[in-house]
Amino acid sequence: MSDEVTITIDGAEISACKGQTIMQAADAAGVYIPRLCAHKDLCAFGSCRVCTVLVNGRPQAACTQPVTEGMMIENESEDVVDVRKAIVEMLFVEGNHYCMFCEKSGNCELQALAYRFGITAPRYPYMFPERATDFSHDDIFIDRNRCVLCARCVRASRDVDGKNVFQFVGRGTEKRIGVNAEANLEGTDASAVDKAVDVCPVGALMKKRVGFAVPVGQRLYDSEPIGSDIEAKQV
Repeated sequence: MSDEVTITIDGAEISACKGQTIMQAADAAGVYIPRLCAHKDLCAFGSCRVCTVLVNGRPQAACTQPVTEGMMIENESEDVVDVRKAIVEMLFVEGNHYCMFCEKSGNCELQALAYRFGITAPRYPYMFPERATDFSHDDIFIDRNRCVLCARCVRASRDVDGKNVFQFVGRGTEKRIGVNAEANLEGTDASAVDKAVDVCPVGALMKKRVGFAVPVGQRLYDSEPIGSDIEAKQV
């Protein structure tokens, strides 16, 4: 039997391989599906739901849903885009994201998604939660105001760094990133060279003393929208 299947994304037929997720197949074909928790070097997690698509009319997370023969996928329909915009807007109002002051501005995936979606102001009221920061470590810091609970640092620390420094604690609105130390980040074996630091999509987990090494205007998403690297693969 052939390992190749054919799926349709927004009316265009795409060849995919059995075992691929919708996102992997779309990436290979040059079709960008927005994402926050997904990362090419980490196992799929399916938490943020920014990658929601309609599969045969039903919502699915593209980062975890395997492809099957004949799938009909909506990626850019009005309903799908509105769902994604609502999720991004909720992430903004549920945290404290001061983009103009943030060292990650221009490299932030959440900010870049907002620009791509044309979001100028969220439709929901801001919650302004009180969230703790941790600057105790010599080389890295945690700013939970900006954390979107994507679990990239959790998965990278566990699966790539082999340290298990980060994990979720609390539930509901009290859920946050915790560390495997009695007090704070200083008491862990986290390092600035860890994969966990590099994969954070926002300004929640960052290295010290390098925040403005690349000037604003020359950063990753300052000239090209997020997803442009994937769309460049289109034939």
